[in-house]
Amino acid sequence: MAEEKVFRAAVKVGNWTEDLLLEEAAKKEFLEKEERGEHSFQKKDLIRENLLRPVNLSMTNDGQLHFGDVVMLVNVGGENRECSAVSVNADIDSLIKIPSPGIKSPCGVSAGRGILPCARTAFIITSVDGSPEGSTLLYDQSFALTTTNGFARGLYLTSDRQSFQKCAKMSRLQEVNLVDEGSFLSCWKIVHFDPQERLEYEGQPVPADVKVLIVHCKTNQALAVLGNHILWTIFHKEYEVTAHTFLDSHKAEEDKNHWILCTSKPAGASPVSLNHPESAGDNEELTQGNTDGI
Repeated sequence: MAEEKVFRAAVKVGNWTEDLLLEEAAKKEFLEKEERGEHSFQKKDLIRENLLRPVNLSMTNDGQLHFGDVVMLVNVGGENRECSAVSVNADIDSLIKIPSPGIKSPCGVSAGRGILPCARTAFIITSVDGSPEGSTLLYDQSFALTTTNGFARGLYLTSDRQSFQKCAKMSRLQEVNLVDEGSFLSCWKIVHFDPQERLEYEGQPVPADVKVLIVHCKTNQALAVLGNHILWTIFHKEYEVTAHTFLDSHKAEEDKNHWILCTSKPAGASPVSLNHPESAGDNEELTQGNTDGI
């Protein structure tokens, strides 16, 4: 025997009034949050829009780095990673809107494979010892690295000794992040990548666009990118950045610790192409990494 329908479709049964009011309240709340820009997708779009805005890197006339220069920190890649650049790793929890939209401290960093100069990859070489802006940066001289002003807020690249409560998320090594106030924890120095020539170069001007080590002054650990530790960010998958010196069998730093402070190039040139004799051997490797990583 077929089941007989007791009610027609137009008949309202149960707590239909409450259901209707709840549905209307949910729609109203959604529209209000959308108007204020509080939805997760709106926050992600705002972060991407602002951090991916192009930034002009400094152009050096004498081939050397100076205080006040805007550079990118690029690692040419290695066995298990592609060419990448230190980048601001902001998420929706890092976003603030008062007094103006921007990222708050502390904020993480990562190594992104998109190495075009923009607000998330550009860093300013900042004096910490009273050196005037425009003066030449020397090997083993302390300096700070800050993000650009505006949305990136001029935060300082900082690190400290790892502990149980404070360490890198994936590798558990020494954490590197961005904070709003500079201190001794924000001091770095440039060291020649060849240990046998390190003493000879101490106190000499640092050339732009050549392979160097970036060493944390307090802990004496070198900035490193880890290809076997992947972070999921709103900018896709990226490598973890930490402060840890990796030595090979010859007691020399591995390519995880090798960085190039890239400056601006003539029109039509690759933003990370090298033209200095000291790094001529890296030209082909970096160009290939740039092609594969973007």
